[in-house]
Amino acid sequence: MTENKRYPQAIEQPIFKLIQQAGETLNLPVYVIGGYVRDFLLHRQQAKDIDIVAIGSGIDLAKKTAELLPGKHQINIYKNYGTAMIKSDDLILEFVGARKESYNRNSRKPVVENGTMADDQKRRDFTINALAISLNKHDWGQLIDPFNGLEDLKMKIIKTPLDPDITFSDDPLRMMRAIRFASQLHFMIHPDTFEAIKRNKNRLKILSKERIIDEFNKILSHDKPSVGLKLLFESGLLNEFFPELQQLQGVDENEGKLHKDNFYHTLEVVDNIAAKTDNIWLRWAALLHDIGKPATKRYHDKNGWSFHGHEYVGSKMVPKIFKRLKLPLGQPMQYVQKLVLLSSRPIALTEDHVTDSAVRRLLFEAGDDIDDLMQLCEADITTKNKRKFEKYRDNLKEVRKKLVEIEERDKIRNFQPPVTGQEIMQYFNLKPSKEVGLIKEAIKEAILEGKIPNEHQKAFEYMQKIGTEIIEKKH
Repeated sequence: MTENKRYPQAIEQPIFKLIQQAGETLNLPVYVIGGYVRDFLLHRQQAKDIDIVAIGSGIDLAKKTAELLPGKHQINIYKNYGTAMIKSDDLILEFVGARKESYNRNSRKPVVENGTMADDQKRRDFTINALAISLNKHDWGQLIDPFNGLEDLKMKIIKTPLDPDITFSDDPLRMMRAIRFASQLHFMIHPDTFEAIKRNKNRLKILSKERIIDEFNKILSHDKPSVGLKLLFESGLLNEFFPELQQLQGVDENEGKLHKDNFYHTLEVVDNIAAKTDNIWLRWAALLHDIGKPATKRYHDKNGWSFHGHEYVGSKMVPKIFKRLKLPLGQPMQYVQKLVLLSSRPIALTEDHVTDSAVRRLLFEAGDDIDDLMQLCEADITTKNKRKFEKYRDNLKEVRKKLVEIEERDKIRNFQPPVTGQEIMQYFNLKPSKEVGLIKEAIKEAILEGKIPNEHQKAFEYMQKIGTEIIEKKH
């Protein structure tokens, strides 16, 4: 155990004095523990979530604190868990009684008993999260550090307080959290702890997909997601819940010809996109943009390796992945699916002469997501060859320029054919039918091909001509 130091400056906020008063009134020793203490000692921005431990009833402490708080605040009590939460201004205070836990092998929900402060610190996930500061008068501001968490903070190490095999087997979510903290804080996972993650990886099976994905999305939200994604891969955890991503890894060789490792390429793309945007679903699109490659990998004697149609195959995989991982199946899934499907289109435009009709089609299909699609394509340039990098980047700049020109002129983004189905039916005296759809489609194609401008009068004239041909063909 490290020498205990006092950190009164950590608890200068008035709320801590109120909690101390509430504890004194109830004759309960009280402490602040966990992330708030850790972040103070790391000189990071102080967390707005503050965990308070009472040696006794956390619910009673929360109620008494709520009585002492001035102004409006909300209190929620969770009797089943023996916890309570108070929202006051921009703070979230969580109260719990000190406890010890025991686990059933098939559940991460513990059997809880009242315990001492030492018991409570033992049940914490990592030494750096077991650090506590006293809010009691006699030792106000004293750091309680039974597992040398302060030293681990200095050494930037993630380590469990007790045997890591027991810690991770009891609550497998802690394995995901270890990787999340290593990624978030730029810490190293202690070798013994990391080996225990490898040994216990299959324990993830007792967790709900929602809990796993919540931690995964936090890893994906960091400034450099590849750090956590690599650790998930190296530990074997990734294959437990996301085998499609794991399967991107590897390089095949045939007749001396290699293809790039699509897993590590994907990590680079995700890092590139993370440097530009916090949009979690654009990061997911980067993560999945090559997900169809293993299924489409082919070797050709003359041309080497190919992945033809991987965008289409990948886009078909997106709904299945989202459904299995309990990700939202509405607009976020449709957005990711669309970007995966279109992920090579702007790049393909750079390989030939950029025709107006090809750009119009891209604008039409991408709609309001065209800028995100272009960001994804720019992030997809990971070549280390400077000449090639500059060539690909400049080609995409040309595509961007063309997109702006054509959108300003033709207003294609999200456009609807300027002649309505009602007008077509009225002019040709038709009822709702296949012919109405064919005429509308013909007008849309003519606009995208540049045969007619995107305006009502020219489209109406074209409708008269093409509609007559379609109807006569039927008869």
